[in-house]
Amino acid sequence: MRLSLLTKLRQRLSYLSVACALAAVWMCAQAATPRAVADPVRPPAVPLVAHDPYFSIWSPADQLYGEETTHWTGKPHPLHALVRVDGEVARVMGAQPAHIAPLPQKSVEVLPTRTIYTFANAKIQLTLTFVTPALTDDLDILSRPATYVVWEAVAVDGKAHSVQFYLDASPMLAVNEGKQDVVCEKAEVKGLQAVRVGSREQKLLSRPGDDIRIDWGYAYLAVPADQKGGAVAIARANDAYDHFAKTGQALTTQAPFGAEPAGQAQMLCATMDAGEVAAKAVRQVAILAYDDIKSIRYFKADLAPYWRRDGLDAAGMLQKAWKEFPELEKRCGAFDKELMDDMAKAGGADYATLCALAYRQALAACKLAADPAGQPLFFPKENHSNGCIATVDVFYPMAPQPLLFSPALTKATVEPILDYSASSRWKFPFAPHDLGQYPYATGQVYGDGEKGENNQMPVEESADMILIVAALADVENDTAFAEKHWAVLEKWAAYLEAKGFDPENQLCTDDFAGHLAHNVNLSAKAIVALGAFGQLSAKCGKDAEAKRLTELAQGMVKKWVEQADAGDHFRLAFDKPDSWSQKYNIVWDRVLGLKLFPESAMRKEMDFYKRNQKPYGLPLDNRETYTKLDWITWTAAITGNREDFEALIKPIIKFLNETPDRAPMGDWYYTDSAKKQGFTARPVVGGVFMQALCDAPLWQKWAKRGENTKKAWAPLQLGEEAKK
Repeated sequence: MRLSLLTKLRQRLSYLSVACALAAVWMCAQAATPRAVADPVRPPAVPLVAHDPYFSIWSPADQLYGEETTHWTGKPHPLHALVRVDGEVARVMGAQPAHIAPLPQKSVEVLPTRTIYTFANAKIQLTLTFVTPALTDDLDILSRPATYVVWEAVAVDGKAHSVQFYLDASPMLAVNEGKQDVVCEKAEVKGLQAVRVGSREQKLLSRPGDDIRIDWGYAYLAVPADQKGGAVAIARANDAYDHFAKTGQALTTQAPFGAEPAGQAQMLCATMDAGEVAAKAVRQVAILAYDDIKSIRYFKADLAPYWRRDGLDAAGMLQKAWKEFPELEKRCGAFDKELMDDMAKAGGADYATLCALAYRQALAACKLAADPAGQPLFFPKENHSNGCIATVDVFYPMAPQPLLFSPALTKATVEPILDYSASSRWKFPFAPHDLGQYPYATGQVYGDGEKGENNQMPVEESADMILIVAALADVENDTAFAEKHWAVLEKWAAYLEAKGFDPENQLCTDDFAGHLAHNVNLSAKAIVALGAFGQLSAKCGKDAEAKRLTELAQGMVKKWVEQADAGDHFRLAFDKPDSWSQKYNIVWDRVLGLKLFPESAMRKEMDFYKRNQKPYGLPLDNRETYTKLDWITWTAAITGNREDFEALIKPIIKFLNETPDRAPMGDWYYTDSAKKQGFTARPVVGGVFMQALCDAPLWQKWAKRGENTKKAWAPLQLGEEAKK
């Protein structure tokens, strides 16, 4: 039997045993090339609807029907699904209604743009697929907040069966707290039947924060008007369940649609009739969507989502989403297969699995908005730490994902920080930490904000920005974007030259155990950033400066190797001989081909890491047993040796399988217990794509497909009212 790599990777993500007969049927249908079946991997939480920090719904259980679905923060965002076969109803999503027994789940597969569940009993096999077209080569599609829920049923007993489907969504999707009043109503969308729910008050961009859900805009549930048996309704949950169990249809009469608390309100309901299902699979589709109307407060401008930039409204968006679904489904399938194949070749099957779990999570922790000129601006959110927006040391670890897939998305991420840094509001010779607290990008709030230098991250953030811009110029073979911002970049390089080699007692991104002076890894970051700026200067024709900076970085490396040496490894801090840490920042030396650090130094460091791993990964440094998942994947790539890489990735997979924290993949956890220390659903997991950047032809292949932009962004509209 011939199995495709995609099938193998799907099986890696199936953490429940598939019945032998059903597995044989499924594998035959997917036959392509011979592969061995690898061990399964269990996602800590499974992405269902993952678009942005507000529209983000996950299943925190082994079975889709094992627990109620939640927002990434863990607060209730219930979705429910039932299937009716020959008049008998079974539950497939959500822990409610508890009195209805579930249809046994056989598998779950998490791919970059799709999550695929299979269920079966003696009569039918049901496949429930959540399709989120997170395609970075098309920013219109990427920004469109619509997920398709695709039902597919096939008989497995040689008989025909009458099959109907039910799906509902809670009004909790549209509020921060259940006590807030909502209004449920029918929505007019040509070609679709649709219902929607939104808060009664509709205060756009009403509140910043971290553990916050949206309470403006509208959640939509829609089915095609011409889909057999398709209907939508607004009804009390128990009434809807009972009516569907008796008739296989949606309620045709509902209570008045007045305002009431979301936790007590009617549900948005949809039903679909597959008719007689036999050996040929029958499919039906529903759409879940969210129109936030306004997405980001960017200084004086309130920005609309990118998909709205040319005047499209929610009804038009839903119409386009349905019209384009057949083609988008094909594109998602092709994208998933090619990406999984490429990542397996780059780093092994475990690595491809990790990339699949990270892909949607990273994108869903960001929001793509349009500036007043219609240009894309991409705003990452610092989920579950302090809620900051456009945090430099958050999008720096995320950067490999946008760098790999989309120059336009990379520019859209760094443009706001670069413009802010060049404005009259930012008065320091180093890069800022953030632009505010999500969704308000109105000026730095971390530390002293715009007022002083306490609790800033000067070396950290300045080097981060230079490295991202240099990598962008490298993959594009174009320095226009860098030259536009040259004055700011040059100022930051000067700061690194003066302060970077032996950093003072200042914050860095890894200071969970407290501030640290003389940080060796931070020093390495400054060195590679200066080398990268030298390389960038050469590309811009600034030969004398390029030569000076390159020689400066080379000299710093010689001092670094001598002063950081601790025998069989390198130190955490220059003044701490019995210390060690991950030197993940050095990976940029390999990515950009700078050839600064000697291979012998990296070999020594890697051998030390492999000897000092814990069961669930390599600790961040000697001070604690916790680690950062993103940094391990960078550290794993510093030697360019595949055996080294896979040795450091394998414990991460064990962590995913065994962590007791059933939440979106955490990046900060204990390597001896697999327990989460902090942070949930953060975009930093996009850093797992660093290994792909180390393969120059692979990086070029994907980046060339990504949408690009050479148009001008609108001038920054500064405002004083939001200053902290």
